[in-house]
Amino acid sequence: MTDYYETKSQPISRLMVWMAYRKVKANRGSAGIDQVSLEEFGNDLSGNLYKLWNRLSSGSYFPPAVKQVKIRKKTGGQRSLGIPTVADRIAQQVVKTWLEPKLEPIFHEDSYGYRPGKSAHQALTKAAYRCRYYDWIVDLDIAGFFDNIDHDLMQKALWHYHAPKWVCMYVQRWLQAGVVQQDGQFLSTAKGTPQGGVISPLLANLYLHVGFDGWMKKHYPYIPFERYADDIVVHTRSKAQAEFIKGRITARMGECNLQLHPEKTHIVYCKDERRREDQSQVSFDFLGYTFRPRMCNTKQGWRLLYLPCMSGKAKVSVMEKIRGLDLHKYKGTIQQMASLLNPRIRGWMNYYCRWNKWTTTWVWRVINLRLIKWLKWNRRFSKKQAIKWLKKVYKSNPGLFAHWSLVHP
Repeated sequence: MTDYYETKSQPISRLMVWMAYRKVKANRGSAGIDQVSLEEFGNDLSGNLYKLWNRLSSGSYFPPAVKQVKIRKKTGGQRSLGIPTVADRIAQQVVKTWLEPKLEPIFHEDSYGYRPGKSAHQALTKAAYRCRYYDWIVDLDIAGFFDNIDHDLMQKALWHYHAPKWVCMYVQRWLQAGVVQQDGQFLSTAKGTPQGGVISPLLANLYLHVGFDGWMKKHYPYIPFERYADDIVVHTRSKAQAEFIKGRITARMGECNLQLHPEKTHIVYCKDERRREDQSQVSFDFLGYTFRPRMCNTKQGWRLLYLPCMSGKAKVSVMEKIRGLDLHKYKGTIQQMASLLNPRIRGWMNYYCRWNKWTTTWVWRVINLRLIKWLKWNRRFSKKQAIKWLKKVYKSNPGLFAHWSLVHP
């Protein structure tokens, strides 16, 4: 039997393509510019995977442009999201699966975004811990990070860490594939990598590892930080040190053809019962949480502590998603509605109730109000009748809705 290495120029096996397909299928996702969904791709799975493997392993695979869609940002405005075709997602997964184990050991321990074994909660835990011992932080925001990644610098980073030629070749093709806008217009990409690509988070981590993490470790190892993708928090002992490192990071970002957002980058004072200086900026947002001073009832009594809680922007985002479901028009039973809502509610609770869950109370109360509105629309109840009926349901089945464990009707 002839081994594929004898006839193919790239070390990509059929098993690698098959395993990549399984991961892409598990992650689901919509169709790209060819309008081929995962289900349609699976109708001729063997033929499609063989064709893809043949092109990848021979070096003749050229990715199509990604479909560009606009999504709303929590901070206002819109973010461009690039959706590759199903076949291209599989191809990216092949390269990512090969490249990720090679890069993971060199990544910084305080880089948490899109890494196996790392999570946003770990980044938040470390940030909360360090805010107890470091009086100041620099809240960094990179303006349009994914849209401004320099292709040449990305290739240099890959070469620096000894990525083989076939990996560099395919990464370059993905970076230059271009996008098709919603009006059908094609745009070439001289810089940036589209958010939404399978390999984009790994490339972004590599770019910022070279541009920020490794640079900080080499030049300022005594200044700790947490980074989740392009969200970065840097801890300092004094305001002077914060201003100094902010200036140095600004210059470093310029060397990487990136820019800190002038309005969203802040120096923040971690005010609590022992740090009582008067400062205008005493709060910052990080990964859906707001860090700020708050009075808390502890075993030692009421104390002013610097702690994270669900941010106002995150609350607004959750409420917009609830309103978008148009629950008041739902025609099923309350049990069916609970089955529809509970996976979302549990996800929000698991993420936002990790710290100071009492600050999320407003969110769960609003969901109860949506249930009351549903009863008024579908049962023709008055508000008083709807509340009474919900309380009766809660008494007989207190676990029907996941959030009732925190705020019942």
